[in-house]
Amino acid sequence: MGRFNATSYDLMSAVRIKLLLALVLSLGFHAGLALWVAQMPPPPPSAAPEPLRANLTLAPVQEVKPTRPVIPTPLGVEKKKHVRVPDSPSPPAPEKTPATMAAPPAPTAEEWTRASTYTLKNSKRYRHNWGQLVRSKMGTAVEGLQQGLVRFRIEIAPDGKLAKAEVLWSTSEIAEKLALQAIRSLPPLPPTPTGKPLVFEKTIAFVPFETGWPPIYKYDCLPDPPSFHNPFAWNGASPQRASQDHRENASPSRSTTTQAECPDAGPDSIEAEEKDMERQFKEWGAARLNGAD
Repeated sequence: MGRFNATSYDLMSAVRIKLLLALVLSLGFHAGLALWVAQMPPPPPSAAPEPLRANLTLAPVQEVKPTRPVIPTPLGVEKKKHVRVPDSPSPPAPEKTPATMAAPPAPTAEEWTRASTYTLKNSKRYRHNWGQLVRSKMGTAVEGLQQGLVRFRIEIAPDGKLAKAEVLWSTSEIAEKLALQAIRSLPPLPPTPTGKPLVFEKTIAFVPFETGWPPIYKYDCLPDPPSFHNPFAWNGASPQRASQDHRENASPSRSTTTQAECPDAGPDSIEAEEKDMERQFKEWGAARLNGAD
């Protein structure tokens, strides 16, 4: 019994020593940890949180210019400056040469002799010769602002002297001025074919693509077509005879109007024939197109 007690006492003493040792080690570790924490600097005070603000103003956009990469220059090598070579000037565009047309020749003495005796169609030859004579004195027509048309009302006395020249309209001041100068410088003309004052209207073409419209004389013996008369017009007082007047004023048939060419007209020029065909083509071609529409 005494031995058992002694052994138990020894075991209990060994356990107590281990517990004391563990306690000492634990206290030493915690004391060292507390000392290390005490020596650390205190953390900075936390700033107060600011309220959130949003700026909705658009910032100005700045153009970012591309920068050229800088290439280092080796030592001892001088950097050459870039000299911009000016571009070679482009050759000037060729200037457009304006179109021109020389003035037609003045009518010859033979043409004036035939014109002074031609009484058909209000002295048609005389009127044409007068226009050609004026155009021949106006000089060369050049494309541009000076080209144009001038319309005159002319009155020629029986002895061939100019009695009146009135400008009805014009499309160019320069063409009008040249035409008036040419009219003032006209030489004495032969007497009118009828021995009466000759009154007519004439358009002078001062353009670089034609000098006038040569007339055709071979059909001048044919009677003029009847002027248009409205058969249904009524003044409200006279008796109405629309149907009868319409039959009386009807155009004669084609068989009665088709006659031979005028024996005294003489041959027409090639230019006149060409212009006449061109006129008919434009007239009937336009009429056919209008009818098709």
